[in-house]
Amino acid sequence: MTGNDEIAQELFSLRDYLRWAISEFGRAGLFFGHGTDNAFDEARVLIFHGLNLPLAIDPALLDARLTLDERHKVIHLIQRRVEERLPAAYLTHEAWFAGLSFYVDERVLVPRSPIAELIAQDFEPWLSGSRPQRILDLCTGSGCIGIACAYQFEDAYVDLVDISLDALNVADINIARHELGDRVSAVQSDVFDLLEGQQYDLIVSNPPYVDAQDLATMPAEYQREPALGLASGPDGLDITRRILREAANYLTDEGVLIVEVGNSCIALDEAFPTVPFMWLEFEHGGHGVFVMSREQLIENAESFA
Repeated sequence: MTGNDEIAQELFSLRDYLRWAISEFGRAGLFFGHGTDNAFDEARVLIFHGLNLPLAIDPALLDARLTLDERHKVIHLIQRRVEERLPAAYLTHEAWFAGLSFYVDERVLVPRSPIAELIAQDFEPWLSGSRPQRILDLCTGSGCIGIACAYQFEDAYVDLVDISLDALNVADINIARHELGDRVSAVQSDVFDLLEGQQYDLIVSNPPYVDAQDLATMPAEYQREPALGLASGPDGLDITRRILREAANYLTDEGVLIVEVGNSCIALDEAFPTVPFMWLEFEHGGHGVFVMSREQLIENAESFA
């Protein structure tokens, strides 16, 4: 009898497998930061996915016995999470962002940006009550930010831009999944290189911003994400510098740029000490997001040159 067979013969209920998974995650020293922040929630996501159950169930179902096939399926998912250090979203192929479900796999980062909170607030007061007609989600990955913006601004057209064809293939899956092909397009471009002549009322970007030291010491779960979506030079600012230099050319007169740089916010302030970056605060957690108007970008153009 294999180890999996022994487990399947000793554990029977949904509650049994939740307890076992939490213990396995603890023994393995897993890291949680891709949609959940603790072993219980991670186990629940994986197990309920394996059993085709919604996350909100009657607690009485926790004592329901699983079939043998269900037990083996759950065991397999938990073991992959432990042995391969794959975030749960890569095993379920689903992540949630701004209240919306997105397809994800190892071609893109797992969505987790605090920009979701800004979308829910219509990016106010930064848009001054105006409704953007054209939006650019730069370095889009799965397309989650741009697609969430399309839901929030129902009259807007949205471009999802990324250098990675692999990422854009995932973004296309999500465009189709949300039936937004009439208003949302995936475009391959290295930052602004292939967007000549385009003008946007709002540019939102969660670009690669991890510096070399942080990249080398990140938990194994982050190492399973595409390095192209994380790494951005020694100080994490290679892509952000390009965005700051060029964004004004692609914004309308009243256009606004919003960029997430995470922990590299300190390096950005140090790199441009005379630039008055407006760092946003979040009610639900997150940091390292700044906002700049087109006018401010032009005023500080010499610093960014």
